[in-house]
Amino acid sequence: MIIHESKPLFAWDCLDDSPSLATVRGLLAAIPDGELLAALRIARGKGRNDYPVSALWGTFVLRIILRHVHMDGCLAELKRNEGLRRLIGVHSEEAVPKGWNMSRFEEVLGQEPHRTLLKAIFNQMVHSLGLAVEDLGKDTAGDATALSSRASTPAKVKAELAEGLSQPSGGRKEYLDDNGVVTKVVEWFGYKLHLLVDVKHEVALSYEITDSKEGDGETIPKLVRQAKAILPPNRIRTLAYDKAADINDAHEFLSKERIRPVIENRSLWKEDLERMLPGHDGNSNIVYDEAGTVYCYDRESQPIVRHKMAYIGYEPQRETIKYRCPAMHEGWFCPMSDICNAGKKYGKTIRVRREVDLRRFPAIPRATKQFERLYHGRSAVERVNGRLKIFWGVDDGNSRGAWRFAANVGAVMIVHAAFATVLASMPRKEGTTLGGTKLSPIAKAIQAQIALRRAHTDHTP
Repeated sequence: MIIHESKPLFAWDCLDDSPSLATVRGLLAAIPDGELLAALRIARGKGRNDYPVSALWGTFVLRIILRHVHMDGCLAELKRNEGLRRLIGVHSEEAVPKGWNMSRFEEVLGQEPHRTLLKAIFNQMVHSLGLAVEDLGKDTAGDATALSSRASTPAKVKAELAEGLSQPSGGRKEYLDDNGVVTKVVEWFGYKLHLLVDVKHEVALSYEITDSKEGDGETIPKLVRQAKAILPPNRIRTLAYDKAADINDAHEFLSKERIRPVIENRSLWKEDLERMLPGHDGNSNIVYDEAGTVYCYDRESQPIVRHKMAYIGYEPQRETIKYRCPAMHEGWFCPMSDICNAGKKYGKTIRVRREVDLRRFPAIPRATKQFERLYHGRSAVERVNGRLKIFWGVDDGNSRGAWRFAANVGAVMIVHAAFATVLASMPRKEGTTLGGTKLSPIAKAIQAQIALRRAHTDHTP
């Protein structure tokens, strides 16, 4: 893998279609799986050890890294590729696990405590990236995507429910046009995968698997708490989401967490599409619409003209949003200026308290270029979803039952974090020749973390 120094830190477009042995070695080294392997060995106990858990885990991860749709394809490649076998500690063709061995291993991997340890591995890798990359997690975006799955046998369903795992169910999503007419319907049987992603670097910061009926806004607190627990304090500043998250509980939670929401609003008002601000009576010319945009009316002109007031900024100490007369702020003549401004140097000023309606009045108003720019960053989640599905097969629909589904999703998220770690730690190429590569300070920090973790693992009995 050759990355030019002009590429972004996480150069996702530089990923090889078929990773080299050196890249695979780096990926495996970047995964802190010591505790998981120890737990798997304890769970096996004194049972048969024909196929060590390290070989089973390595094979399971290789299927995702090498982009095999089915496990049989990965096992066949291991049998004919000696170099690949040695990377996971398999020293002969006969020692390659069988398909049924991997199927049973996947089921065990999705059970406790292994399922929790899978997420702990992902969290540790994101934590390391957050320490090395100063702006990772500053501007975030969230979304949910549909994942297909199949139900397990009744006996296993009972055991999965006892562990608190949701079962696959039918989901349906309708897409509406501006007139509220349904233009597209998507139906699936399975789960929802909720992601919180860094907008700039397109790295997943947290994830949650839920029932297909779970609302996006209801999952925001879980995603944010997971990300805040592994990122440096006060790292997350904004969160972009579509209108599915436009609920009061989500806005109240983000306000308490001091995170500025960038959430598209849902249209619910059927009448009185413009309303007066608190403290304003019928003599006032200041109104706001459902999106929270504040307007002033020029009543002197004929016909009456409506102007969008100039947004000045958010005042966190007061929890207010400040607006000014657009004519004074932008330097144009308004017939109402003498009445509204009354000799004020900066013109008429309005402060809107956010507590009036947290949904209507976010810290970054919707009718601003800043909101529009941050909201466009939500496309980063779509690109991450695309890589998870197309590159690493998180939505292949082959998993039967909640245990296996959770194991597959957890492993895919680990591979995603491992690729992010490798990309950030790769040397960068200068000039037009293949030589002249160098390590950035971030790459040096990440490689030092990996070396320290590997040294600790080597000395752990």
